[in-house]
Amino acid sequence: MLKTVTLLGVSVTDENPEKVLEYVFSVVGKGKEQVFITTPNPEILVYANGHSDYKDKLNSSQVALPDGVGLVIGSYLLGKPLRHRITGVDFIEMACHATREKPMSIGFLGGRGGVAEKAALRLLRKYTWLEIVFIGEEWGESGFKKAEVFGMKYMVYGKKEKIQHMTYNIQNTTIDILFVAYGFPKQEEWIYENLPHLPVKAAMGVGGAFDYLSGSIPRAPKVLRMIGLEWLFRLFVQPWRWRRQLSLFTFLFLVFKERFSKSH
Repeated sequence: MLKTVTLLGVSVTDENPEKVLEYVFSVVGKGKEQVFITTPNPEILVYANGHSDYKDKLNSSQVALPDGVGLVIGSYLLGKPLRHRITGVDFIEMACHATREKPMSIGFLGGRGGVAEKAALRLLRKYTWLEIVFIGEEWGESGFKKAEVFGMKYMVYGKKEKIQHMTYNIQNTTIDILFVAYGFPKQEEWIYENLPHLPVKAAMGVGGAFDYLSGSIPRAPKVLRMIGLEWLFRLFVQPWRWRRQLSLFTFLFLVFKERFSKSH
């Protein structure tokens, strides 16, 4: 089992990225149980604090990647420091890279304006061995049978690139890892409600990761990511997000409230 730290009533995985990936691939490889992966950040924990049903869904996940420097800061303030921060984008990249040695089928669900397919294409440029068997903005009202399923191959014709689509037998298709980009809280609620009924071995809520992976939104330079200022860069790129950033102050208020309530 993976070590965890509890922050504001939410269990967060406290392991290095390599061990988390090894755990996920091991469980998927055995195929005996499904893996629910979340990516909590301060905004998600603030929402969970006021929505107990959603908090319960988060706590039902086997893996909760600490995606957000605010979680690391909060963990230190509460005296139970997280040793690692693992962003959703980085974990997706790690998983894709690792499929070269341990083949896994990948699916992309969610996003808008074709961003899922754009993300898939960019990943296929980088990891040409990927087996992508599903891309779709919606799963389908009647479940998997109405979903659009593809066998993906990365093709290069001179300077032109395209994804070649080959229809799979839907009934016989299994997705080892499905990345779900519906945004919180919808993606976690959707995975919690639907995963037991789907031919999917692991599902991960990835928020806006497809935007970064597709190149639609530039990611912060590595030096800013290393010092925990990726959020500031994103605010500069997307200034309309300033209201969402206010949740960090609410998160810190809740952290201090919990800390001082336990000290009395």
